[in-house]
Amino acid sequence: MIFTKQNGAIKATRGGETILIEPWGHNALRVRTTRYPAFSGQDWALTEPVSEKESVITYSKAVQENGTGTGRDCGGIGQTEATITNGRLSCTINRVGILTFYRDDVKILQEHYRFYDGTVSKESRCLKLIAREYKAHVGGDYRITQRFEPNDGEKIFGMGQYQQPYADLKGCTLDLEQRNSQISVPFAVSSLGYGFLWNNPAVGKVTFGKNRTEWVAGASKEIDYWITADEGPREILKNYTEVTGHAPMVPDGYLGLWQSKLRYRTQEEVLQVAHAYRDKGIPLDVIVIDFFHWTLQGDWKFDTRYWPDPKAMIDELHEMGIKVVVSIWPSVDKKSENFYTMAERGLLIRTERGSDQTYDYQGDCVEIDPTNPETRRFVWEVCKKNYYDLGVDVFWLDNSEPDYVAYDFDNYRYYLGPALSCSNIYPQFYSRIFYDNEIAEGNEHPVNLLRSCWAGSQKYANVVWSGDVPSTWEALRDQLAGGINMGLAGIPWWTTDIGGFMTDDVEDPDFRELLIRWYEFAAFTAFLRMHGDRGPYNIPALDDRDWGGGYLHTGQPNELWSYGEENFRIMKKYLDLRLSMKDYLERVFAEAHENGSPILRALFYEFPEDKKAWEIADQFLLGSDVLVAPVMAPGVTEREVYLPAGKWEDLHTGEQIDGVRTITAKAPLDIIPVYRRTR
Repeated sequence: MIFTKQNGAIKATRGGETILIEPWGHNALRVRTTRYPAFSGQDWALTEPVSEKESVITYSKAVQENGTGTGRDCGGIGQTEATITNGRLSCTINRVGILTFYRDDVKILQEHYRFYDGTVSKESRCLKLIAREYKAHVGGDYRITQRFEPNDGEKIFGMGQYQQPYADLKGCTLDLEQRNSQISVPFAVSSLGYGFLWNNPAVGKVTFGKNRTEWVAGASKEIDYWITADEGPREILKNYTEVTGHAPMVPDGYLGLWQSKLRYRTQEEVLQVAHAYRDKGIPLDVIVIDFFHWTLQGDWKFDTRYWPDPKAMIDELHEMGIKVVVSIWPSVDKKSENFYTMAERGLLIRTERGSDQTYDYQGDCVEIDPTNPETRRFVWEVCKKNYYDLGVDVFWLDNSEPDYVAYDFDNYRYYLGPALSCSNIYPQFYSRIFYDNEIAEGNEHPVNLLRSCWAGSQKYANVVWSGDVPSTWEALRDQLAGGINMGLAGIPWWTTDIGGFMTDDVEDPDFRELLIRWYEFAAFTAFLRMHGDRGPYNIPALDDRDWGGGYLHTGQPNELWSYGEENFRIMKKYLDLRLSMKDYLERVFAEAHENGSPILRALFYEFPEDKKAWEIADQFLLGSDVLVAPVMAPGVTEREVYLPAGKWEDLHTGEQIDGVRTITAKAPLDIIPVYRRTR
């Protein structure tokens, strides 16, 4: 191993591999390795400028005075090594290139290596497992595997959203793939006091195994990761958002109710619902116009048969203080007026083999390639003319993974390269079609709704929702785990479809109970959204055409009053409670903006010294001072609640309760146990 000092970093080379370890932010290091002649120059999620750090670099024996040295010594036992330190984090690289990381002087992470080369090893040396493995990939680049030793007793959180009940990811295998309801945000927070960003948008997987941790990139030119070590989760998230970007301040008028259903089909329907909310005295912040309000996918405009004067409709909604959301899909039907122009100019995703179709819901479609700057300009010009200039406030960027006919990532190619190498960053570029251009138009506070995101997406004002999840109790439990881990992955603006998206029968009593419990949970998350595909499908289509805004089915009514008087009373009660907490919510959002703190927080975020807080997976904190214990099973009328240190006030009864204890809380259908920390 040959070591070189390079602008405060360590550069090491051995056997055709180059390793670069450099200070990058507060108590943090960035590590890159490659077998190419040079690094790609891509910073991916590490978009924010960082101040120069005075790193400390030390060497063991056999290093020359000029700062270089060979990793060969006569003893052959690997004593020669180099160490770089940035604040509380240090990394040692030995003579065969194995990296070990320390928080202060305590080892927190070490590469996994089982190979006989003259070094001393307590494990089997015959497995020929190396820490960084590059395998040739047909079509170019490498399939790369990065291995680390496991840490017994470690807990791992973050990584985005996976449809599973596990908040602690130790023992889990996670596909690093964007799919409908699965969001890959590859930043992990460890109970050992470090955070780890896999700074690579390649499709792959990670296994936080008991025997080893393994990161895999399906096609890549290099390994690139960032690691920080600090006191606890709060400091780790602060360090992370300083290098990947801060969520903006939430603008006024979004923290109340968002009203949506599967397809308001006409502007009359939208206005009728808006007037009904006003007549009932229910404040409404946002109303949503969902898919197939358009003519064909990729036309990105209203079907004038059913939306004859959208500007007048939007103006009327604005007069009532209601913001307007319009759904945008990335799919372009081959019959669309924009298809051949976009195909000719190379603005669509390409397939490597077979048909050029990438999406087949209600049309023969190819999806846009927003990694191409020209695509972003073209789509914005169309949407500006047909939506933004009419006064649309928010773009709902649905299908933003993108949603494929099949998730065959080896069959798609983008402007940035093969989908295997970069597909996970697709939703971030998709959101920037609108965020970047709205900023350029003078809109200082854009807000857009997406179904997916990636590391750093928080800086683009993405309200991320959890996708088309089923209306089941199991799904509700999964959303809590997903919400906790999205926040710990640096994405604070997170929400769900209340009641789940897929409902067969709105009259089913079990569904209505689930809806109420889900609504109670959602009232204490970042955004409160009524949305869902409510069956049965017995509402006739508006016309018999096979295109446009009239032919497709719609769901049953989904307004607060659609589920009976008693359920209406409960939902109105929790909307009123949420609105009464507006000042508190604004402070919580301000903290997310300032230091990356989640809106929906795991208990250990505020109580890192409390071992029990690291074990609790069915409660959460809204901000620092409101503890919520949702009911996530049918027929439950009471549940146990753990209260950490402090004095807690029951929001329903006013009772004052001392913490560091587990209590039994009453939870009839109209009560979700909620407690406010008073000191």
